[in-house]
Amino acid sequence: MPQAIAAKAALDPGGFALANCIRALSIDAVEAAKSGHPGAPMGMADAATALFRDHLKFDASAPDWPDRDRVVLSNGHASMLLYSLLHLTGYADMTIEELRNFRQLGARTAGHPEYGHAKGIETTTGPLGQGFANAVGMAMAERALGAEFGADLVDHHTYVFLGDGCLQEGIGQEAISLAGHLGLGKLIVLYDDNQITIDGPTSVSFSEDVPGRLRACGWHVLECDGHDVPAVSAAIAEAKRETGKPTLIAMKTTIGFGAPSKAGTASAHGSPLGAEEAAAAKAALGWEAAPFEVPADLAAEWRAIGARGGAARKDWEARLAASSDRAEFSRRIARELPGGYDAAVAQARAALFAEPQNIATRKASQVALEALAPALPELIGGSADLTGSNLTRVPAVDSQFSRQEPGRYVGYGVREFGMAAAMNGMNTHGGVIPYGGTFLVFSDYARNAIRLSALMGVGTIYVMTHDSIGLGEDGPTHQPVEHLTSLRAIPNLYTFRPADAVETLECWDIAIRSRGTPSLLALSRQGVPQLRLEAGDENLSAKGAYVLRSYGEGRDLTLLATGTEVSLAVEAAETLAERGLGVAVVSMPSWELFEAQPAEYRAEVLGSAPRIAVEAASTYGWTRYVASEADVIGMRGFGASGPAEDLYRSFGITREAIVAKADALLSGQG
Repeated sequence: MPQAIAAKAALDPGGFALANCIRALSIDAVEAAKSGHPGAPMGMADAATALFRDHLKFDASAPDWPDRDRVVLSNGHASMLLYSLLHLTGYADMTIEELRNFRQLGARTAGHPEYGHAKGIETTTGPLGQGFANAVGMAMAERALGAEFGADLVDHHTYVFLGDGCLQEGIGQEAISLAGHLGLGKLIVLYDDNQITIDGPTSVSFSEDVPGRLRACGWHVLECDGHDVPAVSAAIAEAKRETGKPTLIAMKTTIGFGAPSKAGTASAHGSPLGAEEAAAAKAALGWEAAPFEVPADLAAEWRAIGARGGAARKDWEARLAASSDRAEFSRRIARELPGGYDAAVAQARAALFAEPQNIATRKASQVALEALAPALPELIGGSADLTGSNLTRVPAVDSQFSRQEPGRYVGYGVREFGMAAAMNGMNTHGGVIPYGGTFLVFSDYARNAIRLSALMGVGTIYVMTHDSIGLGEDGPTHQPVEHLTSLRAIPNLYTFRPADAVETLECWDIAIRSRGTPSLLALSRQGVPQLRLEAGDENLSAKGAYVLRSYGEGRDLTLLATGTEVSLAVEAAETLAERGLGVAVVSMPSWELFEAQPAEYRAEVLGSAPRIAVEAASTYGWTRYVASEADVIGMRGFGASGPAEDLYRSFGITREAIVAKADALLSGQG
């Protein structure tokens, strides 16, 4: 064993041997897959050993224990670190065969950790910085639930492994700033400071004082040798004693630790070591076991670590059983809606039919929230500094989430991406339903987090207002055009654009019930008439599209529209009907839900007559429902600054334009 490695081993021989199990399995899996990232797991193995052996509250036999500590691998390319730990500590579904099949189709051991693939994977990571921001959301959820249910039921930490890349990403700074501002004292970050990126030394692109930056943002900062297991353990212990600030533990490490020629170089980052270097690394570490084999004594020690939390978990279960909050806490964790929720929806519907509301759909959203939030104590709302525009704050969700008090409304500041990622973390933590608002045009800033909520299958709710050129004078920088199309392209995302107050309530109801699919509500600034006036219990928006109005006998023309343009389509249909034409107006609040309907229903709604689509957004994509883009009344470029009504006239999105298009289409000249 080389002298430098022997010196590290001497600091904690037992810990070093346990860490070598992680290193060896990581080397073996990457070599077998012929792809992957061995360097980071080899460099972080000692810190992971310190955390799991000495501090982590978990029970591998009960991986869903609600009061377990959360571990997030934000630098998700180091996935074999996590997979090795889950296997070694005895998670039932992380078998040695899963490690052998690393990065292979159908394996739980994907190239980057994927939420839902295996127990112990707390969130999907890989896009750097997002895991960190998810962890901020987890720590927020822990604090909110702890304040409500008490430390007997909720008292755990959130730990994050991350590297330089997570700190270079803009979302990393959003996470740092928000966590420091909120004083999330149970958030502990282990920073793998190996000074290597894909392009080489970090000095080619990164020269800032990371500890200084975090101190300036209100963090408690510690520094240590990342290969000194006792030192890392002591730092974690100190971090746990700091209750008023999140903690960064900056650990100097060597990427590819143990590899004779590749350690400390970029070549250890993203490709196998190669058979010769892998063998040499194992020899240098003193590892003699065959590939994918762990000596029995070390395997037993790791399994004991995985079982150590069993007693604490059983004690917690006893406290839960004796708690007066047992039923409510269990309901929240099971993601079940409260008994009074259906009645709240029914009452809100009845109120709209009794007194129709001619309001902007962003206001209709607030009205829906005012009605539903009192029945949903798990709702945590917020906005990226646009509360007065998004209308996301209502009396039942009004207490401010702050350093002093974890209320139900979060001021996320101008951090759209960080907000979306934190909400994803709240969702994967469990026990809360988060929603957050911004302008639809800024969904671009949040897009990758929206994509990951869809990929993970978590029910984050995005409230996106000012959904078209109808926002008016703020101009094209703030007027979304291509955004609906790009959002509809994301699999497993419900993109709603409701037409009136009734549809807005219905879309909110769908979003709240959809715990496995995120929802995005695109809402208007300008007012619209309530088009649904006949009382009824059926949620028609759940079908994605439906015939809202039918004029005349038969069907000569179908007008398809979403959002604020549905009322324009109704006006045009009335004009055309006066000429004796049979016209159906189809409101399409959700393409995704419509596509999920039986073929017979879709055919009935669309009909066989010529169709025109109307939407104050990009025409792209509508040809799945109309014959050509010529049959779409919408935007073919960016918007402009001016009053909304002038913009609609200028861009030809009017009743008159629809009628003219219908005349041309039906005469064969369209």
